[in-house]
Amino acid sequence: MAIELPDELIKLEEAAWAEQQAGALTVETAAAVQAAVTEHAQAIGEPRFAVEAALKKKVRHPEADA
Repeated sequence: MAIELPDELIKLEEAAWAEQQAGALTVETAAAVQAAVTEHAQAIGEPRFAVEAALKKKVRHPEADA
């Protein structure tokens, strides 16, 4: 079963990924993503690692969803 990822979480990861690619990832952005991933994982009862992996796959490798 696929993990549901809310739009807000996807937008946070997209911002972090853009900053990382530009070599400008801030601690604040990274912390915001990590906090949101942890909160969402707890809310849906999934392991935090699984939520983070699904999120990174969706943002960094969108062709895999096709």
